[in-house]
Amino acid sequence: MIHNSSKQSRLFTVKRLFGFEKEDISSWHRLVCLLNRPTDPASLGIFRFLFGMLMALDITQERGLSHLDYKYLDGAPVCRFPLFNFLKPLPMDWMFFVYFVMFLGAVGIMLGCFYRLACLMFISTYWYVFFLDKTTWNNHSYLYGLIGFQLTLMDANRYWSLDGLRDPRKRNAHVPLWNYTMLRTQIFIVYFIAGVKKLDADWVEGYSMKYLAHHWLFDPFKLILPVELINLMVVHGGGLILDLTAGYLLFFDATRPVAAAFVSYFHCMNSQLFSIGMFSYTMLATSPLFCYPDWPRCFFGRFPEFLQPILPFISPPPIPSSSCVYPNPPSGSGEQQEEAHAAPKPTTPSFKHKFRAIFTILYITEQFFLPYSHFITQGYNNWTNGLYGYSWDMMVHSRSHQHVKITYTDGVTGDVGYLNPGVFTQSRRWKDHGDMLKQYATCLSENLPRFNISDPEIYFDIWVSINDRFQQRIFDPRVDIVKADWSPFQPNSWLMPLLVDLSPWRTKFEEIEGSLDNQTEVVFIADFPGLYLENYVSEDLGNTSVQVLVGQVNVEMVDEKKNYSLQPGEKMQIPAGAYHKVYTVSEGPSCYMYIYVNTTEAELQKNFTKLSELQEKVRNGTETEPLPPELQPLITGLDDQDSTGDNSVIDPVVRVFLKRQKRMQEVKKRREASLIERFQRFASKKYYSIRRGFLMTAIALRNLAVGLPSLEQLTREVAYANMKETETSQDEHLKDEVGHGEL
Repeated sequence: MIHNSSKQSRLFTVKRLFGFEKEDISSWHRLVCLLNRPTDPASLGIFRFLFGMLMALDITQERGLSHLDYKYLDGAPVCRFPLFNFLKPLPMDWMFFVYFVMFLGAVGIMLGCFYRLACLMFISTYWYVFFLDKTTWNNHSYLYGLIGFQLTLMDANRYWSLDGLRDPRKRNAHVPLWNYTMLRTQIFIVYFIAGVKKLDADWVEGYSMKYLAHHWLFDPFKLILPVELINLMVVHGGGLILDLTAGYLLFFDATRPVAAAFVSYFHCMNSQLFSIGMFSYTMLATSPLFCYPDWPRCFFGRFPEFLQPILPFISPPPIPSSSCVYPNPPSGSGEQQEEAHAAPKPTTPSFKHKFRAIFTILYITEQFFLPYSHFITQGYNNWTNGLYGYSWDMMVHSRSHQHVKITYTDGVTGDVGYLNPGVFTQSRRWKDHGDMLKQYATCLSENLPRFNISDPEIYFDIWVSINDRFQQRIFDPRVDIVKADWSPFQPNSWLMPLLVDLSPWRTKFEEIEGSLDNQTEVVFIADFPGLYLENYVSEDLGNTSVQVLVGQVNVEMVDEKKNYSLQPGEKMQIPAGAYHKVYTVSEGPSCYMYIYVNTTEAELQKNFTKLSELQEKVRNGTETEPLPPELQPLITGLDDQDSTGDNSVIDPVVRVFLKRQKRMQEVKKRREASLIERFQRFASKKYYSIRRGFLMTAIALRNLAVGLPSLEQLTREVAYANMKETETSQDEHLKDEVGHGEL
């Protein structure tokens, strides 16, 4: 008797923790029944509504509907980076039609209207646009496509949907448990694998997102911790722990409230820290999936009765569905027998139930495997593995590019020339990915003959620092990328290795940077034996020197035709306004640093300080001498004519000073704006962005339906679509950090 009671207690504990009993996974038949167990559709229906709504907003924002004409302008020679080279964008008006179909699909998902068709409309166009441009790939865009695919297979229109109003058999009908299992596991994978990827040494040591600790969101932590510890413990340590544990903590009842609070705070912070569109809000929408499936009935049941007609319904209980497997009712008598008569008829698993169970298991297995499948697609591996977007290695790597040079050689005449980095393309992602570099070189070789450059050879010299390491080459600059071999399944032979052995130098970098004054800059370089860096020191950079840290280099002054040999610890001055080359002549990699002062900037800051002091003296009356005409704007300010530089009497430095001062005042005004003003500015910006997307779509659909209008009419229509509120237009040009772009 005691033994049976103990066994029942353990079974009850297992079911309470995991939602099923151990026997439910003891055989294939029981597992199929478990995955097809009837489940309340309420939570899935709410998620369907939220996901569709967020995707409808995302299409106008991150998917790019509002600026689609800039990206797919007909006739422009643009280099593109599709996953498969045979994929090409449609003509511009048809691309607007593709986005229109995608938008209708997202709205259909949200409303649960012709649900299966809406899902197909959304995912077919979404994945087409996704595969069309690898440069826009990121983890959350990949996640949207996965969720859209999953929803296509699910019965998410069984609750709070227009389909339920049209078909009583779908209204409030059970959904099989695998619908929840697949979504919950997908979100668990997003969190957990992201945490595993953050076990990378760079993340653990605090180098990946080092700059984030200075963001205003972390100001409360600065009351108790220095910035260095905020970076290490809060940004990196907190992110690691949250990602590793969030999926587990959301699963269990006892820890779910705490986990929901932390992940909500985490995603709200991310929405302010990064430009990631709807991702933060989509992840917030997934958290309730881990709650009991009937939570919407409990939640909306607390609202006033007069609101019930427009809210998701709370009763009656779900009706039977052919998608589920119903068990035999428990044996009993009396009241239990009466309930059994009202219960759904027992069903046995059919082929479709078994197939769906197999698919669920295979899909989950594939999702665990893909982030570690880079040994198959080796051609996409660079310093980081695989195409960025399906590995959940979010924010683990930060890059900075110091130097990019594209050299072409005419294959017939032998003439050598240089191209502006980024010519014929709107993206910068090609710099870090060998597959994109190969596509870019091929595209350049096809476009350059238009400019009388025959059979061109293309060479790239790209210098990158990853996670605060030395600036170093990522690809071999001696290889003609047009003729270079590349395969998605073979390692990239012209990829230069990341010098990870030099990573400990990052501690020394911090010491060196800390010893410099605010006007002195330093760049750390590492290069390979037999290669050289060709560099030009701008005339703005005075007091520039190069100092060797490791290895041996020869410095060639091109104009002087002189060479200087430098050993570790030795340095030399580099004259401004001249080219020089730094050759690595040691057997191993060389490491050296440039130390320089932007003398023009320093002089400008000195003049700004003097003008600020003079302006303050004039205002408080301590300056008695009259100001000369060129300094009068310090009192009167700049009018429109002065701002454009038409008035030659005004000192140019005074004009720059006043424009900078005005911009700083505008920045201060924005930062000190009330919550209502910030919301109005945000809403206005989004309104005009969405408005433009819809108006341009309407123009494109009209063009497809009845043909192009006259050029004058089309110009007026586009001008109307581009119309913006004056303040909104000004805000777009306003940066949070004030620089000297006008110089």
